[in-house]
This record gives sequence, C-alpha cells and structure tokens, in this order.
Amino acid sequence: MYQLTINNLSQNEFLAQYWQKKPLLIKNGFENFQDPITAEELAGLAMEENIESRIITNKNNTWDSHHGSFEDFSLLKPTHSTLLVQAVDHWHVESAELLEAFRFIPNWRIDDLMVSFSSPKGGVGPHVDQYDVFIIQGEGKRHWRVGMPQSELKEVIPCKNLLQIENFEACIDVILEPGDILYIPPGCPHEGYAIENAINYSVGFRAPNQTDMLSSFADHLIDNELGKVRYSDPMLSVRNSIGEIQKDELLNIKNLLLNVINDENALQTWLGHTMSEAKHELDIAPLEELYNCNDIIDLINQEDISFIRIGGIRALYQVNNNEIIFSVQGENFIFPVKMLESIQLLTDNTSITSDQLKSSINFSLFIKTLTKIINEGYWYVE
Repeated sequence: MYQLTINNLSQNEFLAQYWQKKPLLIKNGFENFQDPITAEELAGLAMEENIESRIITNKNNTWDSHHGSFEDFSLLKPTHSTLLVQAVDHWHVESAELLEAFRFIPNWRIDDLMVSFSSPKGGVGPHVDQYDVFIIQGEGKRHWRVGMPQSELKEVIPCKNLLQIENFEACIDVILEPGDILYIPPGCPHEGYAIENAINYSVGFRAPNQTDMLSSFADHLIDNELGKVRYSDPMLSVRNSIGEIQKDELLNIKNLLLNVINDENALQTWLGHTMSEAKHELDIAPLEELYNCNDIIDLINQEDISFIRIGGIRALYQVNNNEIIFSVQGENFIFPVKMLESIQLLTDNTSITSDQLKSSINFSLFIKTLTKIINEGYWYVE
C-alpha cells in the first residue's frame, strides 16, 4: 500500500490551500517508491486492441503522434519518444493500488491512472489540461515546468493530434526523482521532458463541462421517456408584432427547462448512472458458474475471504430522503437508508473482508445485489 505524504500538510490543509488553486511540488510524496509496473509490462498493455495508447515523438522540432494498439515498438526511439497508456488501473492490479492514496478526493471525481514511459528528451510538449492531475515520478528523472493560469497563452499545433501552447512563465521548475509528485490544477500550463529513461504516473480527475452534462442528461430523459411536458400559452393575446419572442415567453421556456432539471429524482438517477460509468474499457470477466445468494452467505460466514472490486469500477451512492441510490457501472439500485453502512462498504473500499460483511448478512436485498455484481465480474472473491 502506498502512503502519501503531502509535505507537512494534512489532507484538509492541502484541499484548503492548493486544490484547484495553485500547483504544488510534493517532494518524496511516496517514500522509497517502487514502480508497480515495468516499461516492458506497459508495452505489453499497449499491444492490446481494447487499451488506449499512443506513441509521441519530437525529434528535430518535428512532432508526431501515433495511436495504438502497437504490434511492435519501432516508433519508440532511444531518445525523444514517449509511450502513453490510458486507464492502466483497469488492467494492472498493482498499478491500481496507487489510486488508493488519493481517495481523500471523492470517488466520483477520480478518473483513471495514465502511465507513460519516456526515453531521454521524450515528452508531450507544453500544454494545459482542464482537470486536476497528480503526476508521480517513478523510475528515472524528469524535468518539469509548471505555471499559473495565463489567459493570453496561444495554442500551437505541431501535429493534428497534439494541442500544445506557446512558452509560458513557470512558478515551478524542478527535476523530479522517484517518489516525487506534482499536483497541477486545471488551467495551469505545464511541460515535462525525461532526462533519462523515465516512468510517470498521472492520476487524473473528472471535470465534465456544462455541455457534456446537459447532453448526457438529455440522453437520460430520452432513454427514460421523461421531460415530455410541452410548452403552452393559454393566456396568449393578440400583439402588435408577431415576429417577437417576448420576455415572458422566454421566461416560460426557461422555467420549462429548469423544471426538468429541478426534478431531483430524475437528476439523481441520471447522476448515479453517468458518473458510475467508466470512460475506458474494463477488464470484466462475468462468471460462467454463477453464485446464488446462499453461496455468498456461505462465503461471508467463512474466515479470511476477501471481496475485491476490479480496477476501474466506479461505485457511488446518494441519499435521497429515505432511500439510497447505489450506482455501479451505469446501473442504479435502490436501498432503504438502514443499509447505508453496508453500501458504504462497497463504495468506500476496494477490498472487503467476510468479517466486515457479517453485519449485512440479514439484508436480503443487499445480498441479492452483492451476488449480482459479483456474477457480472465487478467484484471477485479471493
């Protein structure tokens, strides 16, 4: 298990002073850091068709970006090259353990773990992300520059798949060594180049914009045959100009839209559905020989049994009056509030022991749901 030390700050102090405010260099954030994955293992993942990967090269000021999967790594040169693999936590158990150190941030905000290998001078160039990221230095060393948000920065496009920016003023200019961490808030320009063969781990966070959320919510309304109240104007009267949309009509349309968003049940149902869905492929293996509820109860009654959530599965809950909406992989389940502690076991832990579950053994609805998500491959028994 990786233990995160944020300089001399508590987690609350970090959130109050730095989160979404300014970048931070965390020296030796992971003491005696050992890489959970090798460059060879990372390359193996990049050969898989259902795993998103890229190779970026930047020799002689010429940038190229190539999307995987890769049959060989002739594009990965001894210098000026980077291999990036997305959502490694979905496929590599040991790498997924890195995320546990950052779970003082709510589950629904954590996105995935991207891992990169760079040869000397390799990088992706100066750029800006619109989400928070922690960058952990693994093997090797990497030179990083990070700036505060600068509204005047211009985009440059060295190749069509890379959105880079012009040079920026840095407030952090440092060489990271194994175990060092950079926290970079949204909108902060940054660039990193390997000094020697280097592995980096990027813990990214979800930050959907208004368009993404409104589009997703509209899809939810369509899929569930909601939002069908039509515009009406029973008090309509003759007016001087028939070409005008009047202020009261604009207000009526605005209220019609707001009414569907203000439907808390529809909003919470959508939120659980969309925020529990993984954005990348998962390593799901549904069981061929299915458990029944009695099988799960028998396992809970045993000692030293663990129920482990697979990498990338997002388990969330919301409290709605006297109900709990438990959401996993885009599916919602409704529970009474008395089962809150049982649901929290599933959402707040990636591994649960049979002993922890014993207090839930008489909740038939909980056992039924636990059986279902194990059979679907979201959790497994060890």
